[in-house]
Amino acid sequence: MSAHSHIEKIEKEPEFISARPPPPVVYPAGQSPYYRKLGNPGPLGLYGFASTTFILSMYNAQARGVTVPNVVVGMALFVGGLAQFVAGMWEFATANTFGATAFTMYGGFWMSFGTIFIPGSGITAAYNGNESELNSALGIYLFTWMIITFLLLVASLRRNAGLVVLFFFLTITFALLGAGKFSSAHAVTLDKAGGGFGIITAMVAFYVGTAEMLSDRRTSWFVLPLGPIPQREMV
Repeated sequence: MSAHSHIEKIEKEPEFISARPPPPVVYPAGQSPYYRKLGNPGPLGLYGFASTTFILSMYNAQARGVTVPNVVVGMALFVGGLAQFVAGMWEFATANTFGATAFTMYGGFWMSFGTIFIPGSGITAAYNGNESELNSALGIYLFTWMIITFLLLVASLRRNAGLVVLFFFLTITFALLGAGKFSSAHAVTLDKAGGGFGIITAMVAFYVGTAEMLSDRRTSWFVLPLGPIPQREMV
């Protein structure tokens, strides 16, 4: 029996077919033979976040008299949730820890938020009509996300002005919506104010997402400024 496997034989057969070896493949420095360039997942995550935020914020502002936000459940689960979560996973692959953290966290937020409004989840039913306790629980939930958003705001301060503005308005949005759940006397006013700031946040997210998608001058007619912030020089 031959000491060589079938695989080794197959690999060596071309040596007898052609005496001229194939030209060597040269890879850029630091790039492995298995490297494959990835696209920018940022626009996907930002559009998923912006579109879902815009819809819910319009409902919070009671646009056209809408007060029941259940239509947003599908968007929250699949666009703001799943699509943004997937974008976060791909940000990890592109070595962007900030983008990965933000998209994955807010993807999880939208999926968890949408689940609250699904009757089969039993979340709202667990409060047995105790509206005050439910509002307090939702207020704690929203203020927790205000804290997360504020920390991401701090982390964005050396990136670009677009992201800073986005997280600034989103922090205010969560603060107003959380306060609206704690205050029964001013709930409607605070919810509408939160909806207004949420609409602004969504518009900023749409802009940042579009700016990232048009950032390649080879494939776009123009670029949108994001207000770059000088990076710290490492000595």
